[in-house]
Amino acid sequence: MRKLSLFSGIGGIDLAAHWAGMETVAFCEREPFQQAVLRKHWPDVPIYDDVCTLTADRLREDGILGDGRAIDIISAGYPCQGESYAGERRGAADDRWLWPETARLLDELEPPWFVGENVSGHITMGIDTVFNDLDYLQYTARAFHIPALAVDADHERYRVFVVAHSNKKSGLQANKAVSAIRANWEAWQNARRRSWRPIPRVDWGISGPPVSRKSNGIPNRVDRCYALGNAVSPYQVYPILATIKAINDSL
Repeated sequence: MRKLSLFSGIGGIDLAAHWAGMETVAFCEREPFQQAVLRKHWPDVPIYDDVCTLTADRLREDGILGDGRAIDIISAGYPCQGESYAGERRGAADDRWLWPETARLLDELEPPWFVGENVSGHITMGIDTVFNDLDYLQYTARAFHIPALAVDADHERYRVFVVAHSNKKSGLQANKAVSAIRANWEAWQNARRRSWRPIPRVDWGISGPPVSRKSNGIPNRVDRCYALGNAVSPYQVYPILATIKAINDSL
């Protein structure tokens, strides 16, 4: 499966996609530090820096789309500041609310699958708009509210994952596909997690004193803290992406 990654951050979703057997063919991420991390781990994958100017035509011009080269899935960690309980919760009134650009690219590219990611506050602000737009674009969607603790992390880090499958070929097929993800997630959650982890567990603990976001003379430390704070644990989303890959391969 060929994946387009929007609002990629440091590539947590994309790492999980790699474990699941997907290929990320392009990133869209504007922050320089996050871009540097992506280049380090995916040196041959192009990075676009503005989702507002990214179009299907641009992807065709760059050879990412073309004969036999479609986008099978879009992942998008669209900005969460408008929904976060830590912010002012202005929702769609926040100029960082970029879900409409995600919806536009879904409309232009028509991928069979979509996975969106956001903070817990998205449940009470913004998610209705997302579901309405996905329904208009003929996707069947479901939300999953998953803590990192569910995959044995040492921190809570709840995230909302919006999983959608296109109805354009078969609405019944889409309903079955999305329902299968929930069933597989519950099965994974009840099983011994070591049986599906693709790599050994890392130490999630952070040593040393907390660091403020002000300059303290340590190169890139503030950028690293900011990037990690916004990152998705790949273990959280891996079961979803692995199920999507298995379902897609069986269709």
